[in-house]
Amino acid sequence: MEENLSSINGMKTMEVIDINTGSKMGFIKDIKLDEDAMKVVSIILPGEAKGWFGKTEDIEIPWSNINKVGIDVILVDYGGEDNYKIYE
Repeated sequence: MEENLSSINGMKTMEVIDINTGSKMGFIKDIKLDEDAMKVVSIILPGEAKGWFGKTEDIEIPWSNINKVGIDVILVDYGGEDNYKIYE
């Protein structure tokens, strides 16, 4: 049973991959938890760097869109920025 468990710190070292395009989205910046239900609600990925000091907004991907948490990657069904909450 423990082989199906991942720690939050361990997940933050896994690369997130979009299954639709095969593109690398980066690494998890933060994880949103529902404390009452004790469940992961979503993962938050950092925005892309723009120039020296700028970057795009962070992207929140719901846990329901995570297809697989593997040994060293997390596969997500990312439908584009229009489908997800963007953090500034």
